[in-house]
Amino acid sequence: MGLALVAPGTALAQKAGMTAPTRPLIIAHRGASGERPEHTIASYTRAIEQGADVIEPDLVPTKDDVLVARHENEISDTTDVAQHPEFADRRTTKTIDGQSLTGWFVEDFTLAELKTLRAKERLPQLRPANTAWDGKEAIPTFAEVIALAKQHHVGIYPETKHPTYFRSIGHPTDALLVAQLRAAGWDSRAAPVFIQSFEVDNLKRLATMTKIRLIQLVAAKGAPADGAAPSYAAMVTPEGLRAVARYAYGLGPEKAMLWSGATATPLVRDSHAAGLKVHPWTYRAENVFLDPRFRRGDQPAAHGDLVGEIRAALGQGIDGFFTDFPAIGAEARARETK
Repeated sequence: MGLALVAPGTALAQKAGMTAPTRPLIIAHRGASGERPEHTIASYTRAIEQGADVIEPDLVPTKDDVLVARHENEISDTTDVAQHPEFADRRTTKTIDGQSLTGWFVEDFTLAELKTLRAKERLPQLRPANTAWDGKEAIPTFAEVIALAKQHHVGIYPETKHPTYFRSIGHPTDALLVAQLRAAGWDSRAAPVFIQSFEVDNLKRLATMTKIRLIQLVAAKGAPADGAAPSYAAMVTPEGLRAVARYAYGLGPEKAMLWSGATATPLVRDSHAAGLKVHPWTYRAENVFLDPRFRRGDQPAAHGDLVGEIRAALGQGIDGFFTDFPAIGAEARARETK
């Protein structure tokens, strides 16, 4: 059972016999997406089995305004939609956060239509074993993810995807998200929930709608799509971090931002000084995703020293981490916190 995000003294903590935990959170990035197709019940279940404290559903709305778990609203890479002739005429081109994309988009399907599709592995060249689950899993609703988390007493870490874009087309997601969390009994800082976003204004809006903890995501390059900050770099200066702390509980930085070569940057220290928790993303086992110091061999899909990379970050004092491989994350945490 995941322990690290439930506040002591809450009903769930008392029921589970929990004490105040201090271990960094293992956040299952799209579930155990290193071993199962991402954002499926199979992936989330696998993550829970491997010791994840939290499962992460990225959320996008359907045509009939039901939140479902997909990393992107364009679904040709993660479902078999292209094999459904009845949906051939839904293929289109849209501009999402300034990027032109061609494919099939969740907001053009009702939930009933989406439920006829089946998930597939997004990275088959890197994760060929995962293709054994292609065609077996449906797209889960947010309600189904909540039910799974409650059944297994783990937390959830939803991300609102492209909130400004969805507001612009008449499908605002913030109210839908808060309403579902409230219906689940989650509307306090003690709830086993974190809400994350790469945008700023929707987090500020959410801060007026719910007491649930908010996480500001930042990347090594670029800027929030809503234009609320000139760059992510400006947001992670000491002054920028103090501004983030006025509405957010924590910071979710791209993991590369913790390092300058082999030297730690001041990001974790400065974030903590501003009163922010730090949950970097995303720790993956394949060489192509690893910091060069932790790669093993020259094959992009081969696994390197993910335990070593996570332990290096834990050594900086991070408060949690996103990983596609929760079992490896659990091993790293156990070795670092002995």
